[in-house]
Amino acid sequence: MLVPVLLIVVGFMLLINGADFLVDGSSNIAKKFHIPEIIIGLTIVSIGTSMPELFVSVISALEGYSDMSLGNVIGSNLCNLLLILGLSTVIKPIKFQRQTRLIEIPMCLAITILFTIFCNTEGTITRLEAGILIALFVAFIGYTIYMGIKGEKLNNKEEVSESTEGNSKRVSSFFKDIFLVVIGIAALKIGGDLTVDNALIVARHFSISEKIIGLTIVAMGTSLPELVTSVIAAIKGNSDIVIGNIIGSNIFNILFIVGVASLIKPITYNYTYNMQLSILVLSTIILLVFPLIPPRNRMSKANGSVYLVMYMAYLFILLKV
Repeated sequence: MLVPVLLIVVGFMLLINGADFLVDGSSNIAKKFHIPEIIIGLTIVSIGTSMPELFVSVISALEGYSDMSLGNVIGSNLCNLLLILGLSTVIKPIKFQRQTRLIEIPMCLAITILFTIFCNTEGTITRLEAGILIALFVAFIGYTIYMGIKGEKLNNKEEVSESTEGNSKRVSSFFKDIFLVVIGIAALKIGGDLTVDNALIVARHFSISEKIIGLTIVAMGTSLPELVTSVIAAIKGNSDIVIGNIIGSNIFNILFIVGVASLIKPITYNYTYNMQLSILVLSTIILLVFPLIPPRNRMSKANGSVYLVMYMAYLFILLKV
């Protein structure tokens, strides 16, 4: 039993250091190339931290475990919003950018509602619906690229041109930051696997029920990279990376992961997940409302506490059902 415990410790160390590398590298890239941090959070960070969900859902779809494939995505999205965003905001309040309030959060809500509709039409996500999800994912990536270019042009107007020596140093530093991002993502993947796999061994050794394991270790396990990355970003004051990571991960989970998994093999939907989907839609609507109430355009510690209480209530309901 000592070995699994030690491996859990190693896993957490990899998660913390991996998140540190990913946040530093991605934040530096954003600053060097005048790309808004929210765009980096929506793309590089969110996709990188969603790799565990991708592997779990695609493999589950290939092996015919529809419940595992969809449950992983729905549970991870709930964990991202209620637990991770809630905890990150309690650590440090988040300021919403205008485009986040007006475009990205409504976009996330619309995608979540569309996903709910697809799940409840004939109880299957068909290949046609999968194609629609993937097409929307391509459009989302196109949007983020457009916003990145727009942000760069806007910043370039305000800056004088750099010298050749400065450009050379910037290129060299850029490759260093790319290396940090890659190492960070790899460390998050390995650390997440070590933590989840060995936590399961410890839990079973102490005869903890499969239901409790599923609701805690497995459900939150694939969200560990998002959790650690968002908390580290919050501590460092990179609020745009926090909100971008959460919104980007939720969009990526639905559009790309469910899209790819359903394209490989149409996924049968279990209607008992409607409760979780309803809570997910409600939670996203609440996120849309947060910037409209005092303190305006910010998610306060009180708002974060609301999310944490909602997550605890959600777990309590699941345990009672």
